[in-house]
Amino acid sequence: MRRGSSSSAAQIEVKVHPVSPAPATTSSAPRAVGSGEELRVFRRWVPWLVPSFVVANIALFVVTMYVNNCPKNSTSCIARFLGRFSFQTLKENPLLGPSSSTLQKMGALEVEKVVHGHQAWRLISCIWLHAGVFHILANMLSLVFIGIRLEQEFGFVRIGLLYIISGFGGSLLSALFIQSRISVGASGALFGLLGGMLSELITNWTIYANKLAALLTLLFIIIINLAVGILPHVDNFAHIGGFLSGFLLGFVFLIRPQFGWFNQRNAPGYIAITVKSKHKTYQYVLWVLSLTLLIAGFTAGLIFLLRGVNLNDRCSWCHYLSCVPTSKWNCKTEQVLCQSSQMGNQLNMTCLGNGRSNIYMLSDINDSQVQQLCAQLCN
Repeated sequence: MRRGSSSSAAQIEVKVHPVSPAPATTSSAPRAVGSGEELRVFRRWVPWLVPSFVVANIALFVVTMYVNNCPKNSTSCIARFLGRFSFQTLKENPLLGPSSSTLQKMGALEVEKVVHGHQAWRLISCIWLHAGVFHILANMLSLVFIGIRLEQEFGFVRIGLLYIISGFGGSLLSALFIQSRISVGASGALFGLLGGMLSELITNWTIYANKLAALLTLLFIIIINLAVGILPHVDNFAHIGGFLSGFLLGFVFLIRPQFGWFNQRNAPGYIAITVKSKHKTYQYVLWVLSLTLLIAGFTAGLIFLLRGVNLNDRCSWCHYLSCVPTSKWNCKTEQVLCQSSQMGNQLNMTCLGNGRSNIYMLSDINDSQVQQLCAQLCN
């Protein structure tokens, strides 16, 4: 006899894409103080990094489906004409994608392996993985609409760092609260871009026209996106962690010089001694405060995580930030455990959660197949 455990489709925490704000949300043309004419004086970059991120995510999803090889590892698949790229059944993965065991193999965020397996790299690798076709399609569309405009405004270095560090921040907060399920998706990084847009608007407040309308619109979009995270099986902790990281990073990476400094520097007869300060005092204060909070937060989070701390034990209400139970759904995590015995090519399996049993005839039985069959049987 052997006992196997697996994460079913209901136990994959999916990071849902944020609804993209309109391109003009925070990019109202900046204008010089005292001038009635709007002008654009900052450099415009040619975006290439964000499209590269999109290609990398899609390529990794294709590789994940290749590794998944549903016809070999499962008894039933969707779109079998795709061969080893066919999808798991909708019961196992309603997003049209691989099994949870394949995602684990490819680098999904799994706290047990991060803490006890010394696989901290999963905090980064999970933001490049997606649970299915619908998941990656939604996230990549959001990345294109949000990321390309930001890269045009601020360049590939700052936006690349903002994206990756925000994704890490989202994974870190998720790992501190959701420790019984795996998590994948780029939405923590995408929420970081939204957070960066908000802090950029705040720190560069004086150079924007229609700033109040832009602020209210962006706040509305952020609130709606975070509200979606209270649905079951959506990793809202990754969204919140990514947003907070991006919000703080925006004060560090997305700061702009004030127009008085820029105009005097580029005016004829420029004299260095008369040039105003490049940034306003409040911008420097926000820069130092944000960087300090970011470093302190990441340091404390990593210490707690590597010590195996579950923050739910210290915050009795925090789990409502990721899922609010209603009459339509519950937020409880059901453990998927199966008992199995093997005689030759015959595998007898019983789900300990619902009591269902089945007999499978398999020519080559491996642990990955056992986990996937267990997930299907317990669904």
